[in-house]
Amino acid sequence: MNKIIYLISILALSASCKSDTSTDPTPFPEKDRTVVFDGINDSIAPGDNFYDHVNKTWYENTPIADDHVGVGAYRFLNIPQQELLLGILQDVAKEDFEKGTVEQQVGVFYASGMDTTRINQRGSKPIEPLLKQIDGIKDNGELLDYVIQQLKVSDNSIIGPYISPDQKNSELNILHFAQTGLGLPDRDYYFAEDPSVAQIQEAYQTYLTTLFELVGEDDAFAKAEKVYSIEKQLAQSHKTRVERRVVSKNYHMTAVTDLQKQQPNIGWNSMLEKLGTKVDSVDIAQTEYYTKLNSLLAKIPIEDWKLYVKANTISAHADLLSKPFQDAEFAYSKVLSGQSQQQPREKLMTRRVDNQLGFALGQLYVKRHFNEDAKARALDLVNNFQKTLEKRINALDWMSDSTKVKAVDKLYAINKKIGYPDAWRTYDVTMDREKFFENVVALRLDEYEYELAKLNKAPNRDEWYTTPSTVTAYYNPSANEIVFPAGILQAPYFDLYADDAVNYGGIGMVIGHEFTHAFDDQGAQYDKDGNVSNWWTEDDYTKFKAKTQQIIDQYGEFTVLDSLHLNGALTVGENTADNGGIAIAYDAFQLTDQGKGDEQIGGYTPEQRFFLSIARIWRVKMRDEFLRNYVTTDPHSPPQWRVNGPLMNFTPFYEAFDVKEGEANYKTEEERIKIW
Repeated sequence: MNKIIYLISILALSASCKSDTSTDPTPFPEKDRTVVFDGINDSIAPGDNFYDHVNKTWYENTPIADDHVGVGAYRFLNIPQQELLLGILQDVAKEDFEKGTVEQQVGVFYASGMDTTRINQRGSKPIEPLLKQIDGIKDNGELLDYVIQQLKVSDNSIIGPYISPDQKNSELNILHFAQTGLGLPDRDYYFAEDPSVAQIQEAYQTYLTTLFELVGEDDAFAKAEKVYSIEKQLAQSHKTRVERRVVSKNYHMTAVTDLQKQQPNIGWNSMLEKLGTKVDSVDIAQTEYYTKLNSLLAKIPIEDWKLYVKANTISAHADLLSKPFQDAEFAYSKVLSGQSQQQPREKLMTRRVDNQLGFALGQLYVKRHFNEDAKARALDLVNNFQKTLEKRINALDWMSDSTKVKAVDKLYAINKKIGYPDAWRTYDVTMDREKFFENVVALRLDEYEYELAKLNKAPNRDEWYTTPSTVTAYYNPSANEIVFPAGILQAPYFDLYADDAVNYGGIGMVIGHEFTHAFDDQGAQYDKDGNVSNWWTEDDYTKFKAKTQQIIDQYGEFTVLDSLHLNGALTVGENTADNGGIAIAYDAFQLTDQGKGDEQIGGYTPEQRFFLSIARIWRVKMRDEFLRNYVTTDPHSPPQWRVNGPLMNFTPFYEAFDVKEGEANYKTEEERIKIW
């Protein structure tokens, strides 16, 4: 059921292309051009609200399409990316390619999902064998057998296994188990009494009721209530998102023999065997959850558990079934997101292909829409920023020399990935134009087998965790790596032919941000090899925690939607990275010819253009419902505070725009927070 939450919160609509089909490739400019910052609102002083000074005119004149939850840059830049991908998919779907080629795989998969006549004719038939299997379950052993069978095809319910590096030995992939089992976006949604949350609770219970009705169950509402009750009991054991930020408190290596004794109702020996794993110990990330689950398996009648997994199975497959199931899913999700209209089928399928065959589709995208010169230029910038951060670390007045040495060692150990993978992932699947449901299940099983093959092996340092077309960037602490896919190397973040101020304030801020993640509240818990290890002196770490607490306190005062406060503790990592990212980017910009000069472009100094570019890359408009859920569940601050928050702490911004005492976002020198 958490699939719906994923679809709402992840709007990265990846892209793909084919170089030898009829759709034209993206044209690349051949000479420098001037980027114009239009729509500046001079009635709003930069020192009062720089985000609105730059973006309010755009915000007030830009509608959100009925079938979207937002518009603009950031994750919503994936909306135009989707159009590129859609063109590619439509091209490859109408041609016959050799079996097993990436064109054939993505084309046939897309075509199978567009055959809505066949999908609607099948109704609920594809899941009827599963529902019959659930009806035949007689005890907890058979229940868990079913749970394990289904999690291999992404029908995830009460068990949350995943494979990733050991936090204390990053050279070995181990088996972890995380808390899971909920259908609402977060544990707090089950207990909050706010009217907006109550509306979501009601919509979710209505969704569960509708699912039972669609498969012909009697007393659907009563059955939905039982499912919701189980989820709420599981939610009581869940750690909060803030509690999960403390890495050491979410790592518990435990012998399987001990788990079998302590939690016999889960049946760890049998479960691990049926998962296809061979291990003698596992990491139980959130121990309270599995203790609670063991208790509930004994307490809750098996007939109620059968209702729980039945609801989960229907929900996990709802968007693969006929229109009534899809409509039920959307009726719930729109209460969370505010999106008033379902997207056309071709858009939904574009996103699905990118989610499930993303690296096959990514190859086609790179061939058609990525300028290789951008990769070289971005790598140049990344290397320059690395040197800039080294200087900033060595100049810190709160860190000892011994810790600085280790920080710089970690900085230069960071692996840099740009554009797309050196080696493309392949998919061991056969697609059938007439079997959309079976295609999805086959791809899900292939994903499970792909992950399972990593167990007890060294991590693949060449692996990517985002598709090339996605507009995003990330730092991975266990691998100590930063990744900038092709999708983000485009305007407004990156323009190969723009002046340096635009790029340093755009992709430069993002690069600095990702570097800083290596040293935020979570990244600082990992050493240069990706192990959770304390490389700080006690005094230095105490000072660092005090500074991050300043960030927590400051951002906790910020609000959206009039009175909804940000969660400073949840967003501290991203806020630290935003503050550090701007500072690093500015220092690097000052080393360029433009940064050293004073030539104005479009009436703005080089420094002003740098800051205007920062505000422009967070030019985003969201629906209120989506924003409310975002503030509750997302570790990033809303866009306006990714601009105004760091800039009120950054003295060069004050100097560039002559920010004065008395303006709304003015802070004294002593109040301005500086960490990195």
